[in-house]
Amino acid sequence: MTKRHFTTALALITGAAVLFFGLNFLLNPEGAPDGFGIEPWPQGNAAGYFVVKGVRDLAVAATVFLLLARGQRRTLGWVVLIDAILPLGDALAVLTHGGSLTTALSVHFSAASVVLLTAVMLLTERPAAGSAEHSAEGSSRAVGAAPDPSDA
Repeated sequence: MTKRHFTTALALITGAAVLFFGLNFLLNPEGAPDGFGIEPWPQGNAAGYFVVKGVRDLAVAATVFLLLARGQRRTLGWVVLIDAILPLGDALAVLTHGGSLTTALSVHFSAASVVLLTAVMLLTERPAAGSAEHSAEGSSRAVGAAPDPSDA
């Protein structure tokens, strides 16, 4: 497996995991919170939190899949890097609202670590020859450059 294939697999796992969490919070609000790490869980109107979390996660997953499908791997790297804030924020929420350090580290910090690894791998890979990013990178370098004498 090449580094590019491994990075693609990590990006797909990142998107699929967030898609699963989002759908789980929307479709299984009674069972989804069990692994999050905060007790007691909201009831009544506060349970609307699950909809917020579910929709947030679906938007993140859709962004990951869209950029991956469009071949915008470098942009995806930046988006995934920014998205690492989400599991770090979740870990902070667990730690500041009665959850355990073990859950914050094992669930949320580990997720942030995988997301950060994915971002670094996406941002450090070289564009594939013939890819849209490779073409865009070449054309952006040519802006303002002196004409190539071999073109004359």
